[in-house]
Amino acid sequence: MSWDPEEVARIIFDRQPWVVLTGAGISTESGIPDFRTPKTGLWEHYDPIEVLSVEALYHRPEVFFRVGFEILMRFRDARPNKAHNILAEWEKLGIVEAVITQNIDGLHEKAGSRKVLEIHGHLRSGHCVVCHTAFPIEVLAEKTRQGEIPPRCLCGGMLRPDVVLFGDMLPPCFEEAQELAHRLPMLVIGSSLQVSPANFLPSYAPLLGIINLMPTPFDWRARFTIREKASFALEAIHRVLAAKFL
Repeated sequence: MSWDPEEVARIIFDRQPWVVLTGAGISTESGIPDFRTPKTGLWEHYDPIEVLSVEALYHRPEVFFRVGFEILMRFRDARPNKAHNILAEWEKLGIVEAVITQNIDGLHEKAGSRKVLEIHGHLRSGHCVVCHTAFPIEVLAEKTRQGEIPPRCLCGGMLRPDVVLFGDMLPPCFEEAQELAHRLPMLVIGSSLQVSPANFLPSYAPLLGIINLMPTPFDWRARFTIREKASFALEAIHRVLAAKFL
């Protein structure tokens, strides 16, 4: 181990509360492939930018719903891993004030985190693009299974999932994410920090720590960088916190 869990635990304890920014790397241990790793898992034969874009939704709905949406729905049964669970515990302890996530899998909520800003949306619901009526995501899935492509509202408008597609605007909660990033130390977990504008958030933070398997553009600015899987690193830090600081 090339980093000191006790040193990191002390920094985290001394500077609490933190805001946490999570990316796809925290969920790979729950069986969800990383979009941006080429030739990986379910994305080996499809470019997510092509099948999960606004352009595909409106101009190639057959591709969007039969490929992109169908793949996303496979992740609905994923379960939180130890990293999600530890962050939920840290929130209860006051170590974490909020989680900003780039993921749409809902695993932070399933783990028990209460303050979660889903800046790329989620898979719990969808809405009509015309009348804006909300629907459970299961309605879109069932209509799609029955061959209704694209799925339609009673008003005739198309239904779409409440995820931020490539080409979409970010939701209003991104403004709150920016405020948190300016105000609190930030712990980045499982993000390559390549996706704009979320990758600007670490530049605002008064203190930065990064847990990610690969280097990021903000490593030079971080107080600590840990090249480990999220669950391994968080478990090691949590053991020290529990034994010496809590």
